[in-house]
Amino acid sequence: MRRSLGLGLYVPGDTVLHRLSPGPKLLGLLVLSIGVVAARGPWLPVCVFVVAIATALWVGMSPRTLAAALRPVAIVMVVAVGFQWWMNGWQLALEVFATVLALVVAAAILTATTPTDEMLDSIARWLGPFRRFGVNPEVVALAFSLVMTSIPTLFTIFGETRDAANARGLGRSPKATLTPAAIRVVAHAYATGDALHARGILDDPDEGD
Repeated sequence: MRRSLGLGLYVPGDTVLHRLSPGPKLLGLLVLSIGVVAARGPWLPVCVFVVAIATALWVGMSPRTLAAALRPVAIVMVVAVGFQWWMNGWQLALEVFATVLALVVAAAILTATTPTDEMLDSIARWLGPFRRFGVNPEVVALAFSLVMTSIPTLFTIFGETRDAANARGLGRSPKATLTPAAIRVVAHAYATGDALHARGILDDPDEGD
């Protein structure tokens, strides 16, 4: 059975989106993103958000999985929407809210219907012609994979750090949360880099000449 590498959001199924190759889905996500961001007014983003939710449920995403995809942006959205409402009124706040969440759900649908290994293979294949310009398609695909796998890890780090600060009664202190979280993020980045170099993945092939 095909699976997603890292994110754990791949949902096996036999829908049209599951059978579609990664290329058209990535292109569709790009076109959708441009259209929603370029729209004026809240109603198109709201409609896209509603359709995206319905599509996510249709492809087999459970409400819990959908909530997990939205949770990382929830806190940021509360702040952003509140600020926009205060400064520019409810319509712009609704537009920002619907636009961001619609794109998050659309990206989650892409992940849910496309095993990550297939997506990375497609990215490496598309970038093949750029190899003559010094682009390494495999490294770019690896970077994409690292971004996808690191985002949940970063949110986990911040969540654990916040919980630890709350347990010490320091939940309202930004320093008690941000400083330990930043240290752990840097440590995670160094550990990832060391693991890649240990496998020779990022070594320059001409370095030893």
